[in-house]
Amino acid sequence: MDAGAENLNAIAAWAVALMETLGGVGAGVAIALENLFPPLPSEIILPLAGFTAAQGTLGLVEVLIWTTVGSIVGALALYGIGAWLGRRRMYAIAERIPLIKVEDVERTEAWFEKHGSKAVFFGRMIPIFRSLISIPAGIERMPLLRFTMLTTAGSAIWNTIFVLAGFYLGANWHIVEEYAGIFQKVVIAVVVIAVVAWIVVRVRQLRRNRATAAAGSVD
Repeated sequence: MDAGAENLNAIAAWAVALMETLGGVGAGVAIALENLFPPLPSEIILPLAGFTAAQGTLGLVEVLIWTTVGSIVGALALYGIGAWLGRRRMYAIAERIPLIKVEDVERTEAWFEKHGSKAVFFGRMIPIFRSLISIPAGIERMPLLRFTMLTTAGSAIWNTIFVLAGFYLGANWHIVEEYAGIFQKVVIAVVVIAVVAWIVVRVRQLRRNRATAAAGSVD
């Protein structure tokens, strides 16, 4: 058995034990932890919760409610971290990071101010960003009621899709994780390409600026 399969079995066993002990609350706790620790994949926990509901151990509505509550709790915790970090600390950190300019942060803030609601809603349905999107929302102090409503709506859609998939697939619930894993790899690849492209552009800008400055000093 390879490491990936072993990890899948370990997470599945942990999630089952949690749900057997706490019922629907256990599913909510697992998803709350998944928000705080992204290495815990919702793509495993949610279908498994649906499969557990199909076995009659838990009610389907109960699972949907508690997993959504768990998503909200986890998102609010990360929102709180973002609010604690605040704009002042964010700017101080940005000034110490190589290749980052204050203008980059200002542009990001302007973008989030304009598109923040869409980012929070749709971000809840994108691997990796599901958790991370809550932090800039906290930094920018998005109104808490709006943030909670958008998080609830986006999380409910994401959770329902995966829980129902596990419910109807039954013992084949793990198939969902395989396809979700492909989606996650695509997201990661896009992010990596975007970051590399941004670094290349920024390094070229710095080199041009230094060359211009050197030419000016010679003149």
